[in-house]
Amino acid sequence: MILQPMNDEYFMQQALKEARLAYEEDEVPIGAVVVMGARVIARGHNQTERLTDCTAHAEIIALTSAFNHLGSKYLPEATLYVTVEPCLMCAGALYWSKIGRVVFGAEDDKNGYRRGIGDQPAPWPFHPKTQLTKGVLREECAGLMRDFFRSKR
Repeated sequence: MILQPMNDEYFMQQALKEARLAYEEDEVPIGAVVVMGARVIARGHNQTERLTDCTAHAEIIALTSAFNHLGSKYLPEATLYVTVEPCLMCAGALYWSKIGRVVFGAEDDKNGYRRGIGDQPAPWPFHPKTQLTKGVLREECAGLMRDFFRSKR
């Protein structure tokens, strides 16, 4: 067995596993993991259909699990890996969590946190100390979304 280095690509692969679970459950295939100290402490994937809850996004499920795991409402030492750019609702939850870092794969021009601002530069929706990394495994993350929506047409 070859050990993979635990880097952004490794943890995004973990988020992609969650996204594939969502796909198999006929949910929009977005997955997320919360990482602290090079260890996944929480996982989530979209469950809006299953739970009949428009707020049951992958990020919210993963954040709630992380809060419960740590017994804390703040995550300044954690990183959230999510396959698609967070929506404005999830960006707000990430803001309040004070998460240290957000890493996402594919941009979401229709529903991402930048939605509705036109050609203006996107305002910073996260906590001032949060770092953002975009485009990790972008093509793989975007491909899963494309495949899902093609299957619906």
